[in-house]
Amino acid sequence: MKGTSMAEPPTPTEEVAWLTGPAGQAAIAEAFALPDTEAPSAVERMRKRHGPHAAAALTQAELRHRARAKFGEEADALLLTRAGLEQATRPAVALHRARVLATAGARRVLDLGCGLGTDTAAFVELGMEVVAVELDPTTAAYAAANLAPAIATGQVRVLQGDAVELLDRLWSPGTAAYADPARRTGAGRSWNPADFTPSWDWALALLERAAEDGGVGCLKLGPGLPYRMIPESVGAEWVSHRGDLVEVALWRGEGGAALPAPGSRTATLLADDGSLQQLVAEDRATPVRMPEVGTVLWEPDAAVIRAGAVDRLAAALGAGRVAPDIAYLVSDDVAPTPFATVFRVLEVLPTKERVLREWVRDREVGRLEIKKRGIDVDPAALRRKLRPAGPNAATLVLTPTPAGARALVVQRAANLVPSPPVAG
Repeated sequence: MKGTSMAEPPTPTEEVAWLTGPAGQAAIAEAFALPDTEAPSAVERMRKRHGPHAAAALTQAELRHRARAKFGEEADALLLTRAGLEQATRPAVALHRARVLATAGARRVLDLGCGLGTDTAAFVELGMEVVAVELDPTTAAYAAANLAPAIATGQVRVLQGDAVELLDRLWSPGTAAYADPARRTGAGRSWNPADFTPSWDWALALLERAAEDGGVGCLKLGPGLPYRMIPESVGAEWVSHRGDLVEVALWRGEGGAALPAPGSRTATLLADDGSLQQLVAEDRATPVRMPEVGTVLWEPDAAVIRAGAVDRLAAALGAGRVAPDIAYLVSDDVAPTPFATVFRVLEVLPTKERVLREWVRDREVGRLEIKKRGIDVDPAALRRKLRPAGPNAATLVLTPTPAGARALVVQRAANLVPSPPVAG
C-alpha cells in the first residue's frame, strides 16, 4: 500500500485501523474464502494485493475459522490473536461468571489482563461498568476494537499497561476484581503457577484485597490447578461446558449466597442456554462403598472429579466406587443425573491382551473406544494390538475392581433397563 514501507510493519493502532476498515474487512473475507491460508500461492497473491497488511488478514482468517468452534459466527466480528484465542473464555462461561458477579452486587469491574475482551463483553451485557487492562499492545488494541460500541457509550475503558502498576490508581471501595493470568511461556501453555503473569502471589492478594474492601474477587485458572495451591479462604468452582472441563474459578468477597462459600468445592455444568447444574463436595469424605461390578457404570463429569464430589454423587445415585480412588461408579440401578455419563455393562472380561483380541475378532469390532482409570496402559497402543476390524463398534472400560483388573464391555445409553452382565 502507498505510504507504508515494507521495512516498517504497521503499528498495532495502524493495523487495527486497517483491519476494521473497508479494505481490511474485504481482505479478511478474501482470505477466509481460501482453501489454505498457508499455501505459498495464496500468500503471494495476498501480498501483491494487500502489501504489508496481507499477513494480518491471513492470520485473522485462519483464527476466525478456529474461533468458530468457541464463538460460533460471532467469531467473524472479532479481531483475534493466537494466544488470546487460546485463553479466551467461551461465551456461555463468561456470561455465567458475569451473572455471579451481578447477583453478588457488582456494578464496576476491573478486568485485569482482559486479553481480547471476551469476558469484558459479558460484564457489559449485564450492565456493569468495566475498566479493562491488557499488557500486550497488540492484544489491547484488538480488545479495544472488539469492545468499540461499549467504549463509545463510556461503559468500558481499555487501558494498555501493567495491571500490577495500574491497580492502585484504578481501585475504589466495593470494586469487583477479575483476573485471568496469562499462562504461557516460550514453550507454550503452562499449568505451573510459577509461570503466571501477573504472579500467583499477586493474584491471591487481589482476591484478599477485594474481599477486605467490600467487593468481590475472581480468578480464572486452568482446571488442572493443583489442590495444594487453593487457599481455604476461597470458594473453588470447576466449570464444565458441554462436557468439556474448561476452568476453575476462585471466588472470594462480599456476595452472600451468590458466591461459592469459602473452602467449598463446586462442580458447575453449563449449557449454551445459560442453564446450569451444580454439585458441592461434602465437607468430609463419605465412606466409600465398593460393590461388585453391577449392571450400570457411571463416569462422572470431569468437573465433579476435579471438585472432589465423586462420593457426593455416589451417595445421590445409590452407587459406589468400583475401587478406592477410582472415579468410576457402579450400581444395579439407573438414576437420572446430569453429573455423569451412564453406561450399561454388557460383559466383564479379564484384561489379558489375548482374551481381548479374541473378543474383538469374534464380534467383528472395527471401531473400538478404550477408556481407562487406574490401569497402566496406553489405550492407543492397546487398540493397535487388538487389531480391530469389522462393521461393529464397541467400548471397553479398563478399571480395577474388587476382583482385580477387569475390562468392562459397556454401551452408552440413558434410561436403560439393566440386564445382568456376562462375567468372564
